[in-house]
Amino acid sequence: MQEGVAIVTGSGRGIGRAIALELAREGFRVAVNDLYSNGPAEETLAQIVAAGGEGMVVGADISDPQAVRIMVDQVVDHFGRVDVLVNNAGINNDQLLIRISDEEWDQLIRTNLNGAFYCSRAAIKHMMRKRYGRIIHISSVVGIAGNAGQAHYAAAKSGLLGFSRSIAREYGNRNITSNVIAPGYIASDMTAALNAEQRDKILSGVALGRLGTPEDIAGVTAFLASPRAAYITGQVIQVDGGLAM
Repeated sequence: MQEGVAIVTGSGRGIGRAIALELAREGFRVAVNDLYSNGPAEETLAQIVAAGGEGMVVGADISDPQAVRIMVDQVVDHFGRVDVLVNNAGINNDQLLIRISDEEWDQLIRTNLNGAFYCSRAAIKHMMRKRYGRIIHISSVVGIAGNAGQAHYAAAKSGLLGFSRSIAREYGNRNITSNVIAPGYIASDMTAALNAEQRDKILSGVALGRLGTPEDIAGVTAFLASPRAAYITGQVIQVDGGLAM
């Protein structure tokens, strides 16, 4: 069992919830972050507690640097430390390039990229004092290959790659690692709404012939957060069933 404290942003549902639950199973005390401190976040915490784990809810808008500083301080005040940060929270709004408004571009970059910056900057100060930390960014294969109708999303997710590697170079001598997970098509409310033709088209490009699950991403995250991954940093791990080969 692993001991330590993990913050998982956007863990009220989906991939974030699966990551929070998996880290709790591994022995981490988990700070469940969502935009609001009630509803989905409380449900994630309830599942953690029901399984014998420990955690807390920290509602915060990660696109707001002041809210992020308060969130991280709350976690450190409550648990005394932060060992793992998972930058998972994000939004999406598919749109052709010529139809993306300035406001839509700014909102998506502010949440998906700036949010990871704000959270990493706030958490790494505490990690430096302990000379230990694991930062894991949830990107996307879209950030590697691009995708029509997702120029703003691809820009933000691609930005995480260079951002993560810069952290890895800057703080490796403090025993702080930084890595990226790039999921492919993951079963979600969005993919559930696809018709049979759309689903078959997607699966035709996936070597394993199925959609991924949030648990597929959670397992890799738990590995990167563990001592078994102590010599892995600056890497991008594609968890996509062979989609982006």
